[in-house]
Amino acid sequence: MNRRQLLHASAAVSAVAILPRATAAETGSAPSFSPSYVRELARALAAKPFAPADEKLPDALKNLDYDQYRSIRFAPEKALWRDEKLPYEVQFFHRGFFYKNRVEIFQVANKNVMPVSYRRDDFSFGEGLGQWPDVDIGFAGFRIHAPINKPDYYDEVCVFLGASYFRAVAKGQTYGLSARGLAIDTGESKGEEFPVFKAFWLEKPAPNASSLVVHALLDSKSAAASYRFTIRPGQTTVFDVEMALYPRVDVEHAGLAPMTSMFFFGPNDRKDFDDFRPAVHDSDGLAIFNGRGEQLWRPLNNPRDLQVSTFADRNPSGFGLMQRERNFAAYQDLESTFEKRPSLWFEPIGDWGDGAVKLFEIPTKEEVHDNIAALWQPKQPLAAKSEHIFTYRLHWGPDAPKPEALARFTRTGIGSRGDDSKLFVLELIGDQLKGVDPKTIKGVVTAEKAEISNIVTQPNPITGGWRLSFQCAVKGQTAIELRAFLAQGEAPVSEVWIYRWTP
Repeated sequence: MNRRQLLHASAAVSAVAILPRATAAETGSAPSFSPSYVRELARALAAKPFAPADEKLPDALKNLDYDQYRSIRFAPEKALWRDEKLPYEVQFFHRGFFYKNRVEIFQVANKNVMPVSYRRDDFSFGEGLGQWPDVDIGFAGFRIHAPINKPDYYDEVCVFLGASYFRAVAKGQTYGLSARGLAIDTGESKGEEFPVFKAFWLEKPAPNASSLVVHALLDSKSAAASYRFTIRPGQTTVFDVEMALYPRVDVEHAGLAPMTSMFFFGPNDRKDFDDFRPAVHDSDGLAIFNGRGEQLWRPLNNPRDLQVSTFADRNPSGFGLMQRERNFAAYQDLESTFEKRPSLWFEPIGDWGDGAVKLFEIPTKEEVHDNIAALWQPKQPLAAKSEHIFTYRLHWGPDAPKPEALARFTRTGIGSRGDDSKLFVLELIGDQLKGVDPKTIKGVVTAEKAEISNIVTQPNPITGGWRLSFQCAVKGQTAIELRAFLAQGEAPVSEVWIYRWTP
């Protein structure tokens, strides 16, 4: 278990305990699974009043500390489908510590639904843990393993654990940022609501399957929902997501395809950090391909005060929290290997209408906190007592899946020029900038309520890209909105860099 799992668990709220546990043992026959099975459960759940989940645990598990919980290990040889030599295996997380909510897990094979029951013997336990009856207390979550790096070894490729959080990696990567099933009231003064996945159905894969299908039932005070995840690990790990949402009340601030990450400091923001590392972050920027055909790049920040940025749009092509810096020298951290953290790109499918990409940057003084969130918020509230269908694709990997026709920004550096001015140094790479006459390239920089001076563009022979630098007067300013790009003649040859400077 790691820092992010702890954070997600502590954020979780209770879910409804009433779940039709249609098992052969209880009913005498296993129910038949259909494409609408979980959707019908979600619809029925939303028609009932919300009720907190049953968090009852044996006394020995109620008050585990971090080290005690870490000592509880699932036995890999007991993994689901291990003995059948299938392309996927599933291991399970024990309840306890912050993970008190029971998560029901079922296997689906030949349309039959069978419960995956807790067995104490499937886990090993550290010293000092008490005893409790060997009864089915359920699970906290699960993780999926597949031979993503080597054909003869099953690596962990994704995990569902805590509230509605899940994470994944692509080939050669380590865990970083997370996605969520649903966010409600993120950044609102009344406090955020954290829906939870309360049950999962795992479709047994065929021996030659290239994907694994996972169904999930989500619940919260305001809404219930069903999900169908089609998971394809690889050079980029892709989740195809089909979501059916059933609000109990009008949901005014719904966050769809929410993702969370960590930005502690980087070359644009080192003012308060005395650290041997040049940068510490799981993501360094928010990329947006908006519905107007613009490509935007917003470097992340660790501000002194909460910052909320809204990018109004209609039918976006996609957005994501990206880790563009892939050079170890940029981090110098042998343990955390930030250069191997995945980017996460959201690709909507179908008509998503009017709304906004929202970015939340939360101040933090420790790198253990996920202080960055991004999501899509529909313009209109999601009406109660109705069905809302959303289909989208999540790409976990080294970069956005779409080819970029424009040069892109790879680094944002900021330094002081006296007390009244800041120097911005932006690095770009892209085939569009190779071999062009430097005299034909110009930097276009604008600022809201601030003076821009000394705009310089020049090739960078070290990176093979270009550098754009400028100075911005900051005296007396509390926030400055900046915008920059490179142009050849009147045509842009780079994406648009947008940034909010704060003291």
